Amino acid sequence: MMNKKSLEIYVHIPFCARKCAYCDFLSFSGNECVQRDYTEKLIEEIEHQSAYAKEYQVVSIFIGGGTPSILKTEDMEAVLNALRTQFDIHPHAEVTMEANPGTVTQEGLLSYRNAGVNRISMGLQSADDKELRYLGRIHTYDAFLKSYQRVRMAGFDNVNVDLISAIPGQTVESWKNTLKKVTMLKPEHISAYSLIIEEGTPFYDRYGDHVEMESYAMTKEERRQLMALPDLPDEDSEREMYYLTQEFLLEQGYERYEISNYTKKGYECRHNIGYWTGMEYLGLGLGASSYMNGCRFHNTTDLNDYRNARFDQEEGFHHALRQEYERLSIEEKMEEYMFLGLRLTEGVSAHGFVSNFGQNIRNVYGPILDRLEQDGLMEFKDGFYRLTSRGIDLSNYVMSQFLQ
Repeated sequence: MMNKKSLEIYVHIPFCARKCAYCDFLSFSGNECVQRDYTEKLIEEIEHQSAYAKEYQVVSIFIGGGTPSILKTEDMEAVLNALRTQFDIHPHAEVTMEANPGTVTQEGLLSYRNAGVNRISMGLQSADDKELRYLGRIHTYDAFLKSYQRVRMAGFDNVNVDLISAIPGQTVESWKNTLKKVTMLKPEHISAYSLIIEEGTPFYDRYGDHVEMESYAMTKEERRQLMALPDLPDEDSEREMYYLTQEFLLEQGYERYEISNYTKKGYECRHNIGYWTGMEYLGLGLGASSYMNGCRFHNTTDLNDYRNARFDQEEGFHHALRQEYERLSIEEKMEEYMFLGLRLTEGVSAHGFVSNFGQNIRNVYGPILDRLEQDGLMEFKDGFYRLTSRGIDLSNYVMSQFLQ
């Protein structure tokens, strides 16, 4: 049997019960008929795209959105069964599914687990109901607790909880309270991000650095509620939350292995590590991105175009779904290897750079590495170039130094 290359798969489910006010992901509400049509087209894509992955073995799958758990259980079962049937999946592959509180049932969770899902990622964001309302979330903390309990009762022993800091009306104390409540539940993994105000979202209308509010269609009542939201925490409070996250989670036994991700020993998200270390991946579903054989491409972001895509024997099903197709130069591959790898606290392997590109990392980036080391932003230790604590604080600046 030939040695197969490793591949990751991302599956996009774009449907949500309601879009959150801060979210710029490709997601929207959709009735059961639309969701069923989408599922059928997704399965068709899985069947045809798998033909281009025969020399690969799948080592991780991530089902994200949107809210994947909003699909009817039988539809999600069909998607998971299609993946298992069409692809060569490693027996110990990590299979993650995102699930929002209030959208999971005991029956559904047991079904996901029986179909191969072995990791659940839950979107809590805050343990404060008032802050959840400000974000536009549809659940309460109590609803999260009930959903979390269902996940554990279904037998899942690898659970991530997503959190967001620096949200409207949040204080350092309320953020610490969220961290306390979540760590008491002992999830294996915690992703803790600072809120980013993205253009094109309602939050950008409220908090963006502009005057006119034209980027998002809202009713008068929605706009009134938006403008009534409290201010964002000031910069000093935001930084205090940032440092508190590291210190508190470390005290509770969570190791920081990436800028925004913390884990109990042995529960790092293997799928995301694959992204950060340059592993090839195939994206399935609306707007999903892929990187295979040195090329980057992504599916259409138009739902009607996706649902109406037809397989053509000459051009291939993939042709109907790819909006753009770009072959990366060796320089672009090196750039991505550096700025993605530096997200990991372990850093970028000098030996790995040689293995990937056949060149010594210092021959390519020597002057940049020297300058960043002299500025106290990077260090070389145990064969890895990595960010210092100060470098992590200025990570956007550091990573930009490796872009042409």
